[in-house]
Amino acid sequence: MDDKERSRKKAIIVFIYFLIFAIIAVLLYFWFFPKATCFDKIKNQNEEDVDCGGVCKKCEKIVAQDLVVNKAGAVETGTPGQFDFYAEVYNPNNSFGSKSFDYEFVFKNASGEKISSVKGKDFILPGEQKYIVELNASSVVEFSSVDFNITNSQWVEFNDYYEKPQLKITNKSYSESNTADIFGSAHGLLKNDSPYDFSQIKIKVILRDANDNILALNSTEVKTVKTGEEREFTVLWPKKFSGTVMKVDVQPEVNIFDSESFMQKYFKAQAF
Repeated sequence: MDDKERSRKKAIIVFIYFLIFAIIAVLLYFWFFPKATCFDKIKNQNEEDVDCGGVCKKCEKIVAQDLVVNKAGAVETGTPGQFDFYAEVYNPNNSFGSKSFDYEFVFKNASGEKISSVKGKDFILPGEQKYIVELNASSVVEFSSVDFNITNSQWVEFNDYYEKPQLKITNKSYSESNTADIFGSAHGLLKNDSPYDFSQIKIKVILRDANDNILALNSTEVKTVKTGEEREFTVLWPKKFSGTVMKVDVQPEVNIFDSESFMQKYFKAQAF
């Protein structure tokens, strides 16, 4: 075999090895870096969202209506410089709830200028109207009005079957005390008529006068309430507040967004 023949065979062997390595490299590339598609559950290419928009099909975005703030205000706690703030919020969406939203109570002076604020987070169920309550907030500066703002709502879409937790309040009452450390107390009976057990239920109490003005606010929590169970609750006001209580409103609520095993049957997340 002459040198020319050996060189030709060597070139063929080198080419075969190169071809094998090239095929392996291509296979590894597509294994670790698969071609972008509209079904890979990854936001890539020029997609607007995961597997939609751009080169893929148009994104089907459902726009939920904004939460509605009906009113907001503050009441004195009996301690100088401390106030309880409240806002009545309504969710006009029957198939969307907000698992989390940011809120801010803004205190303004007589000229409408912002002088202070209190921030927090809360949730709201579909079609629900509820009170947001911020207790014992301090304000060293005198304010004339209170605004309430909502931002960053994280919406959740519910399936056709949705049942709001059936929490009933009965035997509610209010009475004042003659003891030195307690001015007044509200009592009631909570019943869980839902077919589910709840580890924690928050109870907000709003006291009103004969003209429906809010006089005082407070809240408590009831732990581990099983289906069909009744539990008594008591909310105390240690400091004296002005006005005569004629009406007791009680708002029980449970954050069902914290229970994935419960909610998986009834909703799916929806991006906005």
